[in-house]
Amino acid sequence: MIAYRGAAVLALSAAGSALAQTPAPLIDAPAGQVRGTTDAAIRVFKGIPYAAPPVRGLRWRAPMPLPRWSGVREATAFGPACVQPQGKSTLVYSNDPMPVSEDCLTLNVWTPANAKGAPVLVWIHGGALVTGSSREPMYDGRRMAERGVIVVSINYRLGVLGWLAHPELSRENDKSVSGNYGLQDQIAALHWVRGNIGAFGGDPRNVTIAGESAGGLSVMYLMTSPAARGLYTRAIAQSAYMIAMPDLKKSAFGAPSGEAMGQMLSAGMQATGIQSLRGMDAQTLTDSAAKMGFGPWGTVDGVFLPQQMVDAFDGGKQAPVPVLAGFNQGEIRSLGMLAPKPPASAEAYEKEIRGRYGDLSDAFLRLYPAADYRQSIIATTRDALYGWTSERLVRKQTGIGQPSYLYMFDQGYPAMDTAGLHAFHASELPYVFGTFGGTPPNWPKVPDTQEERAMSDAMIDYWTSFARDGKPVAQAATAWPAYGTTRAYLHFADKPEAKRDLFPGMYDLNEQVMCRRRATGKIAWNWNVGLAAPKMPAAVAACGGL
Repeated sequence: MIAYRGAAVLALSAAGSALAQTPAPLIDAPAGQVRGTTDAAIRVFKGIPYAAPPVRGLRWRAPMPLPRWSGVREATAFGPACVQPQGKSTLVYSNDPMPVSEDCLTLNVWTPANAKGAPVLVWIHGGALVTGSSREPMYDGRRMAERGVIVVSINYRLGVLGWLAHPELSRENDKSVSGNYGLQDQIAALHWVRGNIGAFGGDPRNVTIAGESAGGLSVMYLMTSPAARGLYTRAIAQSAYMIAMPDLKKSAFGAPSGEAMGQMLSAGMQATGIQSLRGMDAQTLTDSAAKMGFGPWGTVDGVFLPQQMVDAFDGGKQAPVPVLAGFNQGEIRSLGMLAPKPPASAEAYEKEIRGRYGDLSDAFLRLYPAADYRQSIIATTRDALYGWTSERLVRKQTGIGQPSYLYMFDQGYPAMDTAGLHAFHASELPYVFGTFGGTPPNWPKVPDTQEERAMSDAMIDYWTSFARDGKPVAQAATAWPAYGTTRAYLHFADKPEAKRDLFPGMYDLNEQVMCRRRATGKIAWNWNVGLAAPKMPAAVAACGGL
């Protein structure tokens, strides 16, 4: 792989000047002819529709296949983002305003010139299933394509337009289900890749799905969805979260059913039913739903998502594919809304924890001590959402015989650390894509130094080699051991370093908490941990012990 990468980069660089003089690339794919642009030795195709969007009167229906278009479609500009809440924000993730539309089911392709049988990485953006877009500069696929990997980034329906369940919608559906429309979009995009990527030089049988945050969550949805089975060969989940999901028809784990939540939303908007909601302006509908607190989630519907993610992975019913998964040391430093307010003192913290965690309080306080309770609060939520999920993913895949790889991103730089955001949620993204100049306006700017570039080069190598053959390997960087029986992981801090047994006891505690809550059928597992935790249920034989 190392020799391949060096040769590929040299060849691409040498070809750059020649390609600059060539005509715009034209591809004749089964979907139709598309004309893109050339960026050095990389061909770029933007805004290609992969399905017909169910807009306005057809909202909340499955994405519809497109017939082959006639003539040549210009693929030189990104398509609009899917409709999402508008307004200014000071969060580090907030981008400049971008065009939005219900007609948003498009994808983008970065491919090396003269690619043939190249591996494919399909990127699913994050944004809590509420915001985000494949057009964000940080997701530019050029640097990955320079390593010989075709990158495809996709849009999918967001918020109420992508994830609403409602009994009227279920009655309309031939499978008697509703919700999960954004997931169906992702599956439709994978079908498009299967049918068309060969024309761009890709191997449709060598596809890696990848995403961060809600994109990582989507990767897990796809891994547990029978409708996506066989459309990919590997998976990358960055800062994913395996939390409790609503059930379509009945209340579960303290949450109303998905259909009931849809009815409550409709009533809150004083809509007479689905047809009334379909007649509303998309932006008004989206903004109103967000203000009412509508939370888009994948819904357990028995079809697209047959069961809770934890149950699917426990039963070995997930896709049998290699996984690369991990999280960031400072996840919650930029997501303060997920952490409870600190108490007045260390004594108050310990008293509160002991009252909530009962027989697990000693184990909890060893991991998250009162002596440094402010940092403990941040670490508690980080581990319950992202750390436990990442390790659970690689453990379960290892258990079904799939080589899987765990990481923790712990890189810092002056602007980040000065802002108190060391290794914050999503801060690995400009390293993974090599897009230091593409970060949002409020993002602490990554210094373009030799040290930071070396880290980025290593991460691009690891990610693209994993997409190529399932083994993350980097030129001039340490070997990344599989998780295996030694609980190995790669620690990204100053330079990659192989270590073992990440945060001893963290996984076992959070697994015990989840297991006890699941056994009650009434308590969710998500960010309701630490000072926000309900009283811990009693020990259950099926959960074992710590």
